[in-house]
Amino acid sequence: MPALAAGKSRLFAPSNPATTWPAVVGWGLLGVVGTAAMVLTAGQLTGGSVRWWLDARLGVSGSGAEVILYAGMIALTVAWLGLGRWARSGVLTPRILWIVGALWAVPLFLAAPVFSRDVYSYLAQGTILHLGHNPYHDQPVILGQLGQPHVLAAVDTFWQHTTAPYGPLFLQLVSWIVGATGSHVVLDAQLIKLLGLVGLILIAVCAPRLARALGHDPVRATWLAILNPLVLFALVTPGHNDLLMVGLMVAGVTLAVERRPLLGIIVCALAATIKLPALLAVAFIAVVWARSEPAVAGRVKRLAWAAVVTLVVLGIVTLVAGVGASWITSTLFSAPARVKLAITPSSGLACTVATATSACTRSGIATLQTVFRGVFGALTILLVLELLRRARPGNAVRYAGVALIALALGGPAAWPWYFVWGLALLAATPTARAVGWSVVIIVAGAFVVKPSGILAVPLESAPWVIGVYVCAAIAAWYTLRPNGRRPAAGVTALEQPDSGADRAGAPPPESVLAK
Repeated sequence: MPALAAGKSRLFAPSNPATTWPAVVGWGLLGVVGTAAMVLTAGQLTGGSVRWWLDARLGVSGSGAEVILYAGMIALTVAWLGLGRWARSGVLTPRILWIVGALWAVPLFLAAPVFSRDVYSYLAQGTILHLGHNPYHDQPVILGQLGQPHVLAAVDTFWQHTTAPYGPLFLQLVSWIVGATGSHVVLDAQLIKLLGLVGLILIAVCAPRLARALGHDPVRATWLAILNPLVLFALVTPGHNDLLMVGLMVAGVTLAVERRPLLGIIVCALAATIKLPALLAVAFIAVVWARSEPAVAGRVKRLAWAAVVTLVVLGIVTLVAGVGASWITSTLFSAPARVKLAITPSSGLACTVATATSACTRSGIATLQTVFRGVFGALTILLVLELLRRARPGNAVRYAGVALIALALGGPAAWPWYFVWGLALLAATPTARAVGWSVVIIVAGAFVVKPSGILAVPLESAPWVIGVYVCAAIAAWYTLRPNGRRPAAGVTALEQPDSGADRAGAPPPESVLAK
């Protein structure tokens, strides 16, 4: 605990530049070795009926391939942690970390999708749209009747009877890919994965800019945002579309902080047409931008502009995709709600209560799960509203990140890669204590899903998971609570608590989100 509470972590202590470069090269090469191990085994472990174009088939058993894969994952994780030791050496720059990130990430973009087969569900839904049907009404099983049985066969059977939970811009992009390639499963899936490369590049470019604008270290922000194993294992390797959403969202928030709030709202609204959680970033930008205007009429005008711009963006994308307003319905949440995960607080608590009273079975926790989902959903909404109420120029990015993590935890399914929504923003506002907790979340989340895509923590172990959550909450409160002391050296005014005058309603200082 003292290490987490320290104002300046030893992990990031400055060092002699003469010793930095050999260490950086060594950690970078270790990460390349880890990447190679993952690429060489991914084709054998991807599962399903699809044979990926890059499939080494090392001649080892499935369990042997898993051992090699995990060895690569551990090597990459250790390399990331080791590289973080030099992130504040004064020698590294974001560009150097970009090179390391490219060496680690690009091969994983080309590797077979392991840890999840969602990329084939993306392909199925984009194919439905390309064929003139509505993926928000028609399930992938319809592809069997539309002459696309090979696409349907690639989709996990669990998702073949589920409508699309993604935004129309993403499905339109996939539809264009299908139209350009002629419905070739492996090629289409590869191109869909490469859409995530756009998101990773946006994070790589914007995270250091955002950190610099907020008075923080751009090198540490880059290390924390793009090189971490949760991004590499849970987003890059399986090709999850969250990476594109997060990239656009970070770009939009960066534009807003750089005094272009309307443009930031446009970009974040576009991100919401990939996946809806990005709308939270729109809300924080709009609220803080409006709050920077002293006059009430001016605040209302800015909020109106934000709402109009957001609706226009959503409307144009919806029109181009031709799906109508049906995409903003409960179907966006019905797919995640089908999954019962021990690490989801609502599901975990339902199973814990069921275990204490009777057998923990899927049927036994159904009612409890519905109740707890409603409770956690309401608590999440209240927390987000409170964070919006407290949002000011100096804390808006941090509060938006916290709100996104709360949304991931309080939603119907807390897949570990959902935490990247908020961590990507928090990376630009790091303190030693926050970095420590981020590292814990990242490392734990990176290893909690098996190569098959199944959670490594069974539902029956939910009581233990809830116990871990309780201990973590107590520890987080203890280490992150305000202690009333003066800010540590190097902490900017942007990180200081709001002044009493600001809380009382007096006009805040000129906002970094002001136009």
